[in-house]
Amino acid sequence: MGQVNVRVNGYSHTIGCKDGEEGHVQDLIAQIEEKVRLIRSMGGQLSESRMLLHVALLFADEANDLRMDLLRLRREVAQHQAQPPGLIQLPPQEQDPMLAERLTRIAERIEGIAQNLEKD
Repeated sequence: MGQVNVRVNGYSHTIGCKDGEEGHVQDLIAQIEEKVRLIRSMGGQLSESRMLLHVALLFADEANDLRMDLLRLRREVAQHQAQPPGLIQLPPQEQDPMLAERLTRIAERIEGIAQNLEKD
């Protein structure tokens, strides 16, 4: 079993891990240290336990945002899969509110051209 000696918020810790995962643990510790620096930059003196609580809250908030994004993407995929093949559905913000009117005018032009061709 591997072990990694790390420093978080100025305190040394020994973390156990599977052999070969030491680099991954160090990457995770770097993320934690980044959050510690962020909280420290906001000012105030926090005990180690309070500091790590705030770090945990930041990570929990990020995880929640990712969960919400994942749910939204899963819904979009499910809606896309429920559509008939070949049907392209634009997101609502990209739909042209004048599309029906424009298509009607184009259809009228095509019919006019077709009638002129039939006359010739």
